[in-house]
Amino acid sequence: MTLFGQVESPRGRETGPYGNPPVNKLVKAGAIGVGVVVALFVFFNYIAALTRIGAGYTGVEILLSGSQRGPSEIPIRTGWVFYSPLRSQIIEFPTYVQTVKWTRDPNEGHAINEEMSFNSKEGMEIYSDVSLSYAIDPQKVPDFYLKYRVSDLESFTHGILRDIVRNSLNEVASTYTIEQIYGEQKAEFLHKVQALIQERVAPVGVGIQQFGFIGAPRVPDVIAGHHRQGAGHPARRAGAQRAGRDPGAGGQADRRGRRPGQVRGYSGARRSRGQPHPPDLDHAAAAGASSVGKSAGADRQMERPAAHGGNQRR
Repeated sequence: MTLFGQVESPRGRETGPYGNPPVNKLVKAGAIGVGVVVALFVFFNYIAALTRIGAGYTGVEILLSGSQRGPSEIPIRTGWVFYSPLRSQIIEFPTYVQTVKWTRDPNEGHAINEEMSFNSKEGMEIYSDVSLSYAIDPQKVPDFYLKYRVSDLESFTHGILRDIVRNSLNEVASTYTIEQIYGEQKAEFLHKVQALIQERVAPVGVGIQQFGFIGAPRVPDVIAGHHRQGAGHPARRAGAQRAGRDPGAGGQADRRGRRPGQVRGYSGARRSRGQPHPPDLDHAAAAGASSVGKSAGADRQMERPAAHGGNQRR
């Protein structure tokens, strides 16, 4: 302290204007703060990380280092998970029901033609729109990843699963005719296809919930035209032959010696259960009988003069 009451600063210590601390201290404090932020960033991104498994999802930890590399056998349940990005990776899979539609309609599924095609027992190519629903068992998520090595269900659904469905359709359809697939055995056919798909994906925990056609299956236009005519398919042609109305049978008679028209009349009478025929048919039958009678009478008249002349010559 001086004589006038002024306080001296300690030797070597300088103060800035208005009593602020020195600039070098501010620089040191800022550098320390930046270092702490960088250290935390590196720690939580490369040394330790925190993620959350949402509801309806199951995670699988993939070990990237050590002697136990590969997917962990224990699935990760819903909740917060700490892990080291340098040592492992966490992949999430949805375990709720997934529904996919493969159709030719660009407004359903992807904006491309995704219809399924398969061949029946006769070798006929059939096209159909297909719907399928499936879900993954949470306990077998590690097995699912170990076999297919996919981290996105979209690639599994439209790649691996689609091939399995197409192959199963062809395998089962090769034992069914098109009439059976269209007719009463359609439900049985779809049940067998679903069972075959389930058998092939069950070991990895995929459960097929639903499988079926969207609308009626489709056949090529040429074959569909024959079906609409009613005589293109062998089964329908055989039915027409049994009824005596096959267009390809020509004028051949049936086993009882009757013409196709007679068989039709007989079957029509049976179907009508004894009811009278329409008047047009009666008139046509009467006209036919009268023409036959007239021709037979004319033949007899021509024979009589010939026989007469022979007697006179004798």
